Amino acid sequence: MKIVVLGSGVIGITTAWWLAAEGHEVTVIDRQAGAGRETTRACGGLISVSSAEPWATPQTPWQLLRWLSKDEAPLMFKPSLDTKQWLWGLSFLRECQSSRFESNLRAMVRLSEYSRDLLMQLRHELKLNYAYHQNGILNFYRDEHSFSMSQSMADRLRDIGVERRLLSVPEMLDIEPALASIKDQLVGGDYSSDDEAGDAYGFTEQLAEKAQQKGVQFLYQHQIEKLQCADGNVQHVELIDAEGQYQRLQADAFVVALGAFSPHLLKPLGIACPIYPAKGYSATFTVLDPRSVPQTSLIDSKNHLVFTRLGSRLRVSGLAELTGYGRALSQRRCTKIVNLTKELFPNQLDFDNVQFWSGLRPATPSNLPLIGRTHIKNLYLNTGHGTLGWTMGVGSGRALADIIAKRHPEPEFPFLH
Repeated sequence: MKIVVLGSGVIGITTAWWLAAEGHEVTVIDRQAGAGRETTRACGGLISVSSAEPWATPQTPWQLLRWLSKDEAPLMFKPSLDTKQWLWGLSFLRECQSSRFESNLRAMVRLSEYSRDLLMQLRHELKLNYAYHQNGILNFYRDEHSFSMSQSMADRLRDIGVERRLLSVPEMLDIEPALASIKDQLVGGDYSSDDEAGDAYGFTEQLAEKAQQKGVQFLYQHQIEKLQCADGNVQHVELIDAEGQYQRLQADAFVVALGAFSPHLLKPLGIACPIYPAKGYSATFTVLDPRSVPQTSLIDSKNHLVFTRLGSRLRVSGLAELTGYGRALSQRRCTKIVNLTKELFPNQLDFDNVQFWSGLRPATPSNLPLIGRTHIKNLYLNTGHGTLGWTMGVGSGRALADIIAKRHPEPEFPFLH
């Protein structure tokens, strides 16, 4: 089959890889000049099964009320006149029911486990090197209430086979001595040794190169205008190239992997795509003292920040804004990230040359991505992964290749039919 993949982030590239491995003739289209240059570009870097939790929990509505419109809040929601924002918010509240939370958690964990295992296999087979490490993920807590709540979640995860071991402060410092600067503020933590981290952008670039060697064609700097349908099928995709020339590209099947921008392309076709952009931030620091920065990936539960060592860099990421499609950086939030990082590592990083970034994470109300076939026979989705695109990416691409081949994917997950 001739298959067109729309989008070249980690989701689009892994999809293209697995489809090419099936023997299909694959073309990837993206408006950027290369692979992984939007949401994948500077994400947190965690491959985190132990943190594959829905945002929508029974406790979340009360947290959101406290955080409403506060610039310092980890998740900032500013109500607007955007109908899509309100519809998404109502759906999100429905997902906060206990019964929905439990089923969503199980599905997210199963897909994340499957993807992590496939990533390790792919890395070994293709000899990929993208500043990864397998030192686990350590969550640290600064108050007893948060630590107590974490124990409840750890119990839930253990019930479905995920390790998240509770630790005392001395045990945490044994695993990660770099936390010594705030040891008096800590009450406990939890640790998942099976999780890992790595540079998602580096991985995506390398896999795109491998895919090109396998015969995948790439049309970069091509703006995707619309999908044209007739007789229940997509006939072609309409494009504008870098010189402003109009093009049409025909194929037997089309895959939409455009992250937060997927609804724009799908709405004219009558396809429901409950995705809303959750803007996230990251700051990347050059490491000055490699011996005293963390070797383990860290999660600050109070401030909802992730600290990830990527070779000679430290990536600090987090925060979320449900405020539309703007990507402007808030100076206040950037300053907050820097100040919190200085508190942990005051002398180990170059604070004069920080690289800030923002990206639009494609969030669904349930946090479950949309993977599978639409009601249009030859149109498939692989989108809506929220903050877990890197964690779920390799498995999502493989699962969609199975669906296109009319095989049942391995993980227990509500794929689209």
